[in-house]
Amino acid sequence: MNSWRFLKEALESLSVNKLRTALTMLGIVIGVAAVVSMIAIGEGASSSITSSIESMGTNLIYVSRAYENSNPQPLTLADAQAIVESGGAPSVMAVAPSVQTSMQVIYGGESTSTTILGVTPDYAIVRNTAVASGRFITQADIDSRATIVILGSDVVEEIFGSDIGVLGEKIRIGNNLYEVVGILETSGGTSIGSADNQVIVPLTTALSRLMARTSAKDEVNLISVSAVNSDAISSAITEISSILRSRHKIHTGEDDDFSIFSQETMTEAATSITGVLTVFLGGIAAISLLVGGIGIMNIMLVSVIERTKEIGLRKAVGARNRDILMQFMVESLIIGLTGGVLGVLLAWLLTLIIKNIASASSFMLNPVITIDSVLLAVLFSLAIGLLFGIYPANRASKLEPVEALRTE
Repeated sequence: MNSWRFLKEALESLSVNKLRTALTMLGIVIGVAAVVSMIAIGEGASSSITSSIESMGTNLIYVSRAYENSNPQPLTLADAQAIVESGGAPSVMAVAPSVQTSMQVIYGGESTSTTILGVTPDYAIVRNTAVASGRFITQADIDSRATIVILGSDVVEEIFGSDIGVLGEKIRIGNNLYEVVGILETSGGTSIGSADNQVIVPLTTALSRLMARTSAKDEVNLISVSAVNSDAISSAITEISSILRSRHKIHTGEDDDFSIFSQETMTEAATSITGVLTVFLGGIAAISLLVGGIGIMNIMLVSVIERTKEIGLRKAVGARNRDILMQFMVESLIIGLTGGVLGVLLAWLLTLIIKNIASASSFMLNPVITIDSVLLAVLFSLAIGLLFGIYPANRASKLEPVEALRTE
């Protein structure tokens, strides 16, 4: 009996009970769809987080206060200036100290609560920040403690309704009026927040007018540093650490009162976490494939019992055990393969729906169905069909012709 004959007879046998075959196949379809879509969502989340981190700037290093230290000194504007001006950090290209707080922004009868960032002109370079219209902060603004602001696009939409005629208008933050001199380019919502919902002011203005300070008057929350290139990140971290340890009078063996981490570290950590979650979710989804395999075994055993007389007749006219075994194995493989293909199509539809929902929610998530995940899921569904079809097929092949023909 040739392969084409096996395939033809298997299709004929499965088509006799179309509903039962479809329900058996449904378990494989759901299992494959779940596995592929979970892996796709994991890949999309990993890509989204990575792009969000990379959009913050190039070759970034973050320096913050180490609160786990028993008596940490605050980071100051002077610390940031020392990193770039001392000559002890040749691997550093630019430094951008910043402060952050949350306040209400008011214009006319409209108001919104948003993030206020106090920054220097180098912030635009270090953090890859661009304006769509108007200008960014200048050194003159820093020196004069100017009451000017650059607004994120979401803030503009909330309080003005449109970006037309916004430049030159004045908004109220706290007790002062601030002139709008720029509007940031729209960056969109990301998996780690939205840069569009923020207001940028000169660092000196923030320190003197907006920040409640109980210690150093030039204390900053964060110092963002850009290394000259990606290969210089490690040496830049060493240089920054040496400068700050010297300024904060930290002796050998003592814990640092500051923390330094790089963009690469953040990316690696985020990728690792999403990778673990993807494997975990994919593993849970794979359980449904096993349930589908049990369904295949159950239906094939029922099929063997129902077709006992047919098996006996085939054997009586010369069919070998191998022929009977192959016939039932092909039926199981067809269910597994068809279920796998339909599962991939269902996964594609699910990821498309998830992508549209995320887009409508202004959340950057683009599930990615990879060739590897498709091949893995389809091959696994074939393997399920093969493994769970072996026992029923083997049982059918070992039926004695005479006993099978006597069965009613």
